[in-house]
Amino acid sequence: MLAGRYEVGRLIGSGGTARVYRAYDVRLDREVAVKIYDRDALPLDQRRRLRETTIQAGISHPGVVALLDSGSENGRTYLVMQLVEGENLAERLLGGPMPAAEVTALADGLAEALAHVHAHRVVHRDLKPANVFLSATGPLIGDFGIAHILDTTHITGTGIVPGTAAYLAPEQVSGEPAGPPADVYALGLILLECLTGEREYAGTMVEAAMARLNRPPRIPDDVPSSLAHTLRRMTRRDPADRPTAEEVRRLLYAPAPVTTLVRRPLWRRRLEAVEHLPAGGDVSAAPAARADHRSTTAA
Repeated sequence: MLAGRYEVGRLIGSGGTARVYRAYDVRLDREVAVKIYDRDALPLDQRRRLRETTIQAGISHPGVVALLDSGSENGRTYLVMQLVEGENLAERLLGGPMPAAEVTALADGLAEALAHVHAHRVVHRDLKPANVFLSATGPLIGDFGIAHILDTTHITGTGIVPGTAAYLAPEQVSGEPAGPPADVYALGLILLECLTGEREYAGTMVEAAMARLNRPPRIPDDVPSSLAHTLRRMTRRDPADRPTAEEVRRLLYAPAPVTTLVRRPLWRRRLEAVEHLPAGGDVSAAPAARADHRSTTAA
C-alpha cells in the first residue's frame, strides 16, 4: 500500500529512472497509474521530478494525461496519474501504417492538446509515439519528464541533448533552445511515421541527427494533399517557418496550395532568345532559351 491509499498492481511501463504501475485508489474508488522513481537519484534527476510535477499539475486538458497526486515515501518520489485504458501509439504502429483519415484525426486531437500546452508556455521536448496514449475518447499526451517552461532555467546536463533522437527538431540537434516549434516538428515526424509505418530518421543518435540536417522528410506521393502540405510545413528546417499547433489544425482541413503553370507570352520568349545571341549573330551558337514556363505556388 503506497501512501496508505494506493494498492500498487502490475508493472505497465518503465523508463531510465522510473517505473509505472497500475494501481487502485482505495480512498476514491478508482484505478490510477502510479509512476515511482528510483530511490538513488542524482540532484539533476530530483530537480527534473519536481519540474515534471509542477508542469503537469498546471495543465488540465482532455488531451493531456492528468496528474492526480504526488508525494514521497521511503525516499522514493511518486506521481499518481490518470490511467489511460488502451495502447500507446508505439504499440499501435507495431501493426503497420495507419489510414490517412485516421492519421488526420489523430493529428487534430494531438495538435489541440499541444496548443493548450503551449498556451501555458510549456514545451514538451520529447514527443514520440510511446508518449502518445490512445483512449476510446481520443489521443492523450503524457510523460512531461523533460518538459520545459519558457523563460525559466533549463534543467539539462552539460553536453546532453534532451529528447529522443528520431524525433528531435534540427534546432535541438544543433544545441539551440527548443521552443514550441520543436514540438510541432516532432509531431510532424510522428504523423509521417503513422502513414509509412517507419521512422523517417532511423539509426543512431548521430545518424538520425545528420540525416535531418541533410534532407527534409520524404512525404509519400499518395498522401492526401492537405495532409501532405501540413506535414511539409510542420517539418520545415527553420522553426520560424513552421505553423503553430493551433494553425496545424486549420491546415489539416484547408485546401492545399495549388501549383499552376504560367506560360510567358511568345514575344517575351523570342526577345529573351535574341538577347542570348552571341556577338556576330551566330544563331547556331546561341544557348537554349529559358524554359517556356515557370512554376508558381499560390500563397
